[in-house]
Amino acid sequence: MFGKQDIAYRQPSQPQRVAILAVEQGQMEEVRQVLDLADPTRRTLSLFDGGLEALDGILDRNQFDLLVIHSVVHKTADLERLELILGEHEGLPTILLSAHVTPEFLISAMRSGVRDVLRLPLAPEALRDAVERIEHKVVHIVTPHEKRKILAFMACKGGSGSTFLATNLGYALGKQGAKTCLLDLNLQFGDAALFVTDKVPTSTLADVVSDNMSRLDAAFLASSMCEVLPTYSVLPAPEDLERAAQIRPDQIDVVIKLAAHRYEFVLLDMGRALDALSIKALDSADYVYLVMQQTLPFIRDAKRTVEALQALGYSTDKLRLVVNRYQKGGEIQLEDIELAVGAKVHRTLPNSYAAVSAAVNQGMPLASFAHRDPVAKGLEAMAAELIDRPEAKKPGWFSNLLHHH
Repeated sequence: MFGKQDIAYRQPSQPQRVAILAVEQGQMEEVRQVLDLADPTRRTLSLFDGGLEALDGILDRNQFDLLVIHSVVHKTADLERLELILGEHEGLPTILLSAHVTPEFLISAMRSGVRDVLRLPLAPEALRDAVERIEHKVVHIVTPHEKRKILAFMACKGGSGSTFLATNLGYALGKQGAKTCLLDLNLQFGDAALFVTDKVPTSTLADVVSDNMSRLDAAFLASSMCEVLPTYSVLPAPEDLERAAQIRPDQIDVVIKLAAHRYEFVLLDMGRALDALSIKALDSADYVYLVMQQTLPFIRDAKRTVEALQALGYSTDKLRLVVNRYQKGGEIQLEDIELAVGAKVHRTLPNSYAAVSAAVNQGMPLASFAHRDPVAKGLEAMAAELIDRPEAKKPGWFSNLLHHH
């Protein structure tokens, strides 16, 4: 799980050291042929037969740049054991070849630390592409700035206002001097950029990961974003659904890590689906803000969302419930919400329908034209809390009088 580490990239100057673990000689030979080891200057290959019981010792005795596991991992128990092993050898990219690739298996594999999962029977081009992507990247562990935070925003139900809050919080953070970016990870229906700028994006997430992965670094990522403020930028979701479907969890992982290398705050505007890609993103987040409203349908879906995330291993401390369009004195109180959902309400934001609608319709941050609006002031306070410095106090009339004289 990312949070205390970051990465940089360079072209490798020595052969890639590849380990292959399989239970049959034919499986090892299949991978050997695909990787074309005739050129020893490009890759060196070590073949090992056996199951996971042999893997820990193999990795203890040898150092590798890549691990390929063929037909060894089949079920959840195998993945749990693999996670423990990879946890002892952090940073080792792992490709899993399996005939048992279900959505649940894929999610568990990604959570166990696997970089890529390829379905058997093996498609040679898919394996070559996966290996070459890793060959072009050499991972360096660095320590990010202690204040760096990755914040994911997820709607408990459609229409919650999650994208509005995420994009406008990014603006508030940027206005207070924190270098901030927002990644639109709602790959099917993302429109985050439209909430804060009328600029036509020159690049999307799909352009960054599909066309330029081999030369992607933090500077290139920043140049691909749509600038809202000098301190706040947005990377839009793909316009093309077919290209969006081709984005992989490991690519999202790389983009988030590179963003965290450059920005103090990385905001993730999530879709509602819980799949391998979204889980990879949520794993990287320091906090997950679950946005809901003060009605029974939202409460029901918020409860389901919290239970699903807890089942995936996210602690209650990581989940932050936000009640949007909150009306004090309504039929449903905050205590009722907390009791029903099973989580504490972290923050409320008031109902300011006219101003928020105007901001959305104009494609402008709310605070850029209505900074006294209660929602804008609430997001300003939220940003100040995240930056961990007291909100700037406006001088009174007496201070102003002294200042002018």
